[in-house]
Amino acid sequence: MIARRCLLAAVPALGLALALGAGPSLAADPVKVVASFSILGDMVHEIGGERVSLTTLVGADGDAHVYQPTPSNARAVGAADLLVINGLGFEGWMDRLIDSSGYKGPVVIASQAVSPRPMEEEDGHDHEADHDHGAGDPHHEGLDPHAWQSLANGRLYLKAIADGLIAVDPAGAPTYQANLSRMIEAVDALETEVKRTVAAIPSANRKVVTSHDAFGYFASAYGLSFIAPQGVSTDAEASASDVAALIRQIRDEKIPAVFMENISDPRLLKRITAETGAVIGGTLYSDSLSGPTGPAPTYLKMMESNIRTLKAALAP
Repeated sequence: MIARRCLLAAVPALGLALALGAGPSLAADPVKVVASFSILGDMVHEIGGERVSLTTLVGADGDAHVYQPTPSNARAVGAADLLVINGLGFEGWMDRLIDSSGYKGPVVIASQAVSPRPMEEEDGHDHEADHDHGAGDPHHEGLDPHAWQSLANGRLYLKAIADGLIAVDPAGAPTYQANLSRMIEAVDALETEVKRTVAAIPSANRKVVTSHDAFGYFASAYGLSFIAPQGVSTDAEASASDVAALIRQIRDEKIPAVFMENISDPRLLKRITAETGAVIGGTLYSDSLSGPTGPAPTYLKMMESNIRTLKAALAP
């Protein structure tokens, strides 16, 4: 299981570096890092810079919930010096990929330090109560994996990645620490702006309808309410009763706008808007960045794009 390999997630970087031995010689070769999906890939790039050779498995506008790894993915993982994943059950295919690749190296679970948010499934039953999750194993069902949607959690992700890189490349520690400090400053400034923007949205307008339930951490951190016909994963069909209940709620509460997601099929939300009179408020980026020419090519720009889109539709 992943948890048995994820030493980097729980052991301080310096101690782990000593346990692993010297990292790769970066004078000749960069650290080969594989990140599971685009948001983590950007974080690795920002912290690692030119000291890292990065492979991202699920790229821009890709849906990690339903991703099917390829033989080339297995080869990339097998050749890596470091693997960076989200955890919290997000990459349901990762154990199989690691096994098929033969990878025995360190794994950073970016969400390791996050306080996870329980997911209440569509049947109203809280599955978190049904699982005895080991304290060292955050890769499980019943928890919301989309922790990066809180900028406070984004800081924890960046720190975990920096620690992981330092552990396999101690000589690069000054670079990684400097890049981490730069990113933390940028995250702090953006979080201040997000809170200021949400505060300017009238309380009655702070209800948001999206394709799937990916914004729970954002809602909890910044004071909005997100409603979705699908659950935590896009690999699920919204039931007819769920859709009918959502349509009634939009009508009863006069929710003014619904939002597309870049990874989701838009047909369901278009049907909902047709039956409720709500308008499409724009596209939010949940589980994936946009391409380089889109509005969300990096983690910070993704968060900026989302708050701008919400403000444009919900603020007076």
